[in-house]
Amino acid sequence: MKLDTPIGEFPGVGQVRQRALERLGLRTAEDLLRHFPRDYEDRTKLCTIAQAPEGESVCVRALVAETPRLSRIRKGLELTKVRVVDDFTSMTVTFFNQSYVKDALRPGESYVFYGKVEGYGRARQMTNPVFEREGAARFTGRIMPVYSLTHGISNNLLAGLTQRALEGCLEQVEETLPPALRQEHALAALPFSWQHIHFPGSFEELALARRRLIFEELFYLSCGLAFLNKRRGAESGPVFSPGPAEDFDALLPFSPTGAQRRAMAELAADTSSGRPMNRLLQGDVGSGKTAVAAYGAWLARKSGFQSALMAPTEILAHQHYTTLSSLLAPAGMKVALLTGSLKAAEKKKVYAALESGEIDLAVGTHALLSEGVVFSRLGLVVTDEQHRFGVEQRAALAAKAALRPHVLVMSATPIPRTLALIIYGDLDISVLDELPPGRTPVATYLVGEDKRQRMYGFVRKLVGEGRQAYIVCPMVEEGEEATAELKAVTAYAQQLQAQVFPDLRVAFVHGKMKAKEKEAVMASFAAGQVDVLVSTTVIEVGVDVPNAALMIVENAERFGLSQLHQLRGRVGRGKHQSYCVLISENKTPETLERLKVMTQTTDGFRISEEDLKARGPGDFFGKRQHGLPQLRISDLAGDMRVLKEAQQAAEELLRSDPALEQPENRRVLDQVRRLFAENPDIFN
Repeated sequence: MKLDTPIGEFPGVGQVRQRALERLGLRTAEDLLRHFPRDYEDRTKLCTIAQAPEGESVCVRALVAETPRLSRIRKGLELTKVRVVDDFTSMTVTFFNQSYVKDALRPGESYVFYGKVEGYGRARQMTNPVFEREGAARFTGRIMPVYSLTHGISNNLLAGLTQRALEGCLEQVEETLPPALRQEHALAALPFSWQHIHFPGSFEELALARRRLIFEELFYLSCGLAFLNKRRGAESGPVFSPGPAEDFDALLPFSPTGAQRRAMAELAADTSSGRPMNRLLQGDVGSGKTAVAAYGAWLARKSGFQSALMAPTEILAHQHYTTLSSLLAPAGMKVALLTGSLKAAEKKKVYAALESGEIDLAVGTHALLSEGVVFSRLGLVVTDEQHRFGVEQRAALAAKAALRPHVLVMSATPIPRTLALIIYGDLDISVLDELPPGRTPVATYLVGEDKRQRMYGFVRKLVGEGRQAYIVCPMVEEGEEATAELKAVTAYAQQLQAQVFPDLRVAFVHGKMKAKEKEAVMASFAAGQVDVLVSTTVIEVGVDVPNAALMIVENAERFGLSQLHQLRGRVGRGKHQSYCVLISENKTPETLERLKVMTQTTDGFRISEEDLKARGPGDFFGKRQHGLPQLRISDLAGDMRVLKEAQQAAEELLRSDPALEQPENRRVLDQVRRLFAENPDIFN
């Protein structure tokens, strides 16, 4: 067997299993070895039936004392029961819908059963345990890997295939890290690490294997990011003259916060450096990102360049257009709006004015990427909400400039700084960690279903005072998921209108509606024509409605903390005290602890740290669009120390061999190329 042996050639893998394995990204033997376990079960603990602690998974060695009995309870439910004994006592083992067990367990033979033993004395029992004949154990008596699976692929099957791949290929695995680096950082060899990440002989061996694999992944990532930054540093960008900040301050209706001043200074330094700026501006909703973007556009115009700001929705583009027009008009700047819904004649006018250089700042949606859009001298590109735009869209807008323009990416998702360095590895980072003075924090409460009527009364009270409310649900239609208690937007909105608030104006909006329908509903809510808006998370990044003072989130346990924080940011934008009510019937201590964080702090960075601990970076970002690699084993919340060590090691290596050309570093370059396969041009 070789590392590139197709998975379809493994014994027991037919076409159906092959297709299922491909859904997991597993096509070759090497893919199996790189599909690391997500968890482990300690199956080394062997107990007698009598000693087995209740509710804890253990191995029990026992003799099958009788022929297993199969009974069909009803359609779709079969029970197989068998009595097993050891030297001291007996227990009943029950299997649900596993009729093969009747012939697999033979009376008079000893087996090792792994599972939870319940009950006391003679009433001890096990349900659906893993079992193997004593003396022929593969998956008991050891630390067992637990893999991410898909329909049709069991953990035992995947473990068996991985074991076969290790037996056939481990000798072919070649070391990729330079010997001196491995020695300096006390890293285990690669063959040892692959063997023990899947089937560790002990938890000490597992720790050694994990540390090696995490280090190398973060090391290769750091090398790749260094190549990205180096490539950017070699390019020429437009040069803006750093205008006096006081002149710009005079345009603002407020005094900038210290964080805004810091971000503006960083922006001015970048744009006057002669190389293209690539900066992430992150901060909570309301921290003043738009003012910093306006400063960039102001600097561009003073130096004879145009700017473009791209927003994910028409309604958000309108909002930015209104804010920026009123802010920049006193400086004599012309701001134009370009969206898909503009009439053809209006679009032509904007196109002509952009090409002639008459427009200083174009605010729009994806319409800015249209072929007809030609800039006279584009110098700055601002995109709002990075995770809504892929790298390609950013690049498409940047391609409309003669010189590579400066890029400012604004994100309202606060991300722990070290993690941001990885996720947005090609961007420098500015953080707005202060809110403008005078903003009242949103009061947040976590309540159960028993408080629902009181909550409805509170909605009515606030609407009576002239305020508006959001109610957010995790589902769109009944039947999308067969969990009755989850509130479905359309049905819930109709029920509220008919039974709860017949005298109020209730509307709904969700992601499956057409863009124009969604925007029409949001516009009428913003105009005060709707009292209660029932919605999915489409309003997470949405229009600014200062009059909305209440955010209610149904089934709050279904959302990540960062998402809840984003939703909460939709209220508290006006002069009135605002409220956020999280409704959850979930009584699990971990869930309640997680949700209580929302009631204790409004600091987005603390919330994102908690979110990361609870859910890991994969869930934290959802679908990744930035072209940077997906990490296979590193847990960025828990592996910060290793990350720093790996970053330092990468810096030292690249200082001595910037292009990784020396023979002992060639394999490092190969691994960096593999990790950045979706972004190959970083090496050009």
